[in-house]
Amino acid sequence: MSEREQELARDLGFLEAFTIGVGTMIGAGIFILPGIAAAEAGPASMVAFAIGGVVSLLAALSLSELATGMPRAGGSYYYVNRAMGSFFGSIVGWGMWAGLMFATAFYMIGFAEYLTFFHPEVPIAIAAILMSTLLILVNYRGVKETGQLQNVIVVALIGVIIAFIAVSVFAVDAETFRPFNPDGWGSVVATAGIVYVAFIGFEVIATSAEEIKNPGRNLPLSMIAAVLVPTILYVAVMGVSTGVLPVPELDGSRIPVADVAEAALASLFGSVAIAGYDLSLGTVGALVMVLGAVLATVSSANASILSAARVNFAMGRDRILSDWLNQIHGTYRTPYRAIIVTGAVILVLIALEVGIETLSEVASFTYLFTYALVHVAVVVMRRSDPEGYDPDFRIPGPLYPTVPIVGFLACIAVITQMSTVVLLIGGVIVLVGIGWYLVYAREHGVRESLVGEAIIHGVETEDDADRPYRVVVPVANPETEERLIRLAAASAHAHENAEIVAVNVLEVPPQTALAQKLDFEEERIERQQALLDSARRSAEELDVGLRTRAIVGRDAGRVILDVIEDEDADEVVLGWSGRKNRREHVFGSTIDPVVTQAPCEVTLVTWRDGRLGDTVTFVGSGPHTPVAVRRSAEFVRTEPDATLTLLTVESPTDAPDEDEPIDDEAVADPETVGRERIDEVAEEAGLTPDDYEAVVVVSDDVEGTLHDRADEYDTVCIGATRASAVEQVLFGSVPESIAESAGGTVAIVRGQDTTPRSVREAIVERLQ
Repeated sequence: MSEREQELARDLGFLEAFTIGVGTMIGAGIFILPGIAAAEAGPASMVAFAIGGVVSLLAALSLSELATGMPRAGGSYYYVNRAMGSFFGSIVGWGMWAGLMFATAFYMIGFAEYLTFFHPEVPIAIAAILMSTLLILVNYRGVKETGQLQNVIVVALIGVIIAFIAVSVFAVDAETFRPFNPDGWGSVVATAGIVYVAFIGFEVIATSAEEIKNPGRNLPLSMIAAVLVPTILYVAVMGVSTGVLPVPELDGSRIPVADVAEAALASLFGSVAIAGYDLSLGTVGALVMVLGAVLATVSSANASILSAARVNFAMGRDRILSDWLNQIHGTYRTPYRAIIVTGAVILVLIALEVGIETLSEVASFTYLFTYALVHVAVVVMRRSDPEGYDPDFRIPGPLYPTVPIVGFLACIAVITQMSTVVLLIGGVIVLVGIGWYLVYAREHGVRESLVGEAIIHGVETEDDADRPYRVVVPVANPETEERLIRLAAASAHAHENAEIVAVNVLEVPPQTALAQKLDFEEERIERQQALLDSARRSAEELDVGLRTRAIVGRDAGRVILDVIEDEDADEVVLGWSGRKNRREHVFGSTIDPVVTQAPCEVTLVTWRDGRLGDTVTFVGSGPHTPVAVRRSAEFVRTEPDATLTLLTVESPTDAPDEDEPIDDEAVADPETVGRERIDEVAEEAGLTPDDYEAVVVVSDDVEGTLHDRADEYDTVCIGATRASAVEQVLFGSVPESIAESAGGTVAIVRGQDTTPRSVREAIVERLQ
């Protein structure tokens, strides 16, 4: 049994989730964008905000389905990476990271421009750099109270905005709406691309899916509400802004909402006498809006820096980024390297004096591109229907696939209307993601695309439904044959319809024709038949179906591969001596082609004792770990007194103070990280906490620790290595070295190598 079972309490209702979403949406954009939007589309810019709301609403529906089916940190990045593989995951991850940095620079310049209310000659770039540096230092240091302060700021901002709309609407002059759409609807769509930065925060609700009560209902409702409410406020703010100030005045303002408030209050109330002084209520209104803008820009920038660190964490967890960025500060418990790198880029963007409109539009580009892929991802997940994907909420039948199709096209339509400069910058960001995939993520990322599976959805061979689960067992050694059959039977028993295929290969030299009578090999043939007869008797004792195949061939490894393909095997169980000589490392052994090329699951067993006894499975981040865990659990069930331990080794970090609880995965202590890793892998392997004991060892010497712990157990099960063939020739591999040195039985397990179909393979199969 697991020593410690952890789960997240579902304590967020609809209102709490809605508040989280609104808090990320009501921010800097609404204070900075009215002047920019009015310059681009005139009074019709309010329609641009409405378009942004519709695009976000469609994205919210797709995100709701993905979030309830895959509730994990990382948001859109994680969903795209899971559905479409590490190629698109790398692009989206880098895009979201870049988008947050451009958005933060946008907020900081907006912050500095609002300071001109107090002094027109405020140096914009310097003020933005100083405040950005302060925020970077705050996040580097870590301040626990920022979350509570954020909630206060959000409530205050909503109150200020509603009051602004309620008062300013009485000062609207219908004449300022003429002409309503001076530059055509193409300009309105292009403006939607500029202002979309104001909508990029709503998906934070999706990242909290594991904490939401009744997520099938509350998550989509809260996301939809968190899009609709800000959209209504955005449209209303834009409406009163263009209704109070003529477009030329709004365009020329650095502090548009403050100027609108000043004009509206001045026209409605004029000034009042206080202590003998005439005080303009317009000035008071402007001051309130300036203070609101300052709070909004700082709050939005701070949230973006934090979100960037979370994206880094999710990419590092999936090995798309190096864990170097996710290093946790020993004292402050913050992902300081990610914060430093993110902050440095933000400061560079500000120092280069990139235009505020360009910053806004690039941030919008990255998220529109991301949401376009999110819509594709929901279709891919629906059609491929991978194991474990069972969302509590699904886009309602009449709206699927209309929502993802229209949502995808809407995102692309807005992107196509963006300026050439923004498209070039966005293209560079996409190319960076592609380049990073080619040089790093392709080797380290663990996700394959499910697009091919989605294309081939619904196509199956005539007998697929009734096909038994087949385990191929090559038998060659009478001493280990029965044990191999028993292990194969353990896997077979996990399936209702299963059979074992025992195969023995009689190798002959190239000089001998295979069709030639092998009278001179009579002794070997008799031994082959005896092996297969023994295998048949073992299967009868275990009450599992077994067929035998006796084959004459030149290369046993290739023959076994042909049998695996011919039988459409799901698994192959191989015996192994536990070591290779130098010649086998260089020229290969009989089992090499099977281990490296078999399209099914492979279990390589080195026997040193007849009993399984206390069994340990080493849990790491490799792609074969869940299969190794599942296989070891199947083995243990065949022996009444056998036990199963799942063990992982984590690098040490300084433990946090007891009075400083860690709320973020990125700053969890090694024990917590290790237990979460074990529980996650166990769940993926279909185990319950009662099936195993979890052990976390904290050590800098991972390989040495694994070797030491291997000797404490009767049986060791470990996932196959990621090491390349060259690395194994020169240095060996960790599983192989454990197999050589461990005193007990060792099983090395490789997962099914039938990677999801490529798009090309799927199209060919679909056409066939």
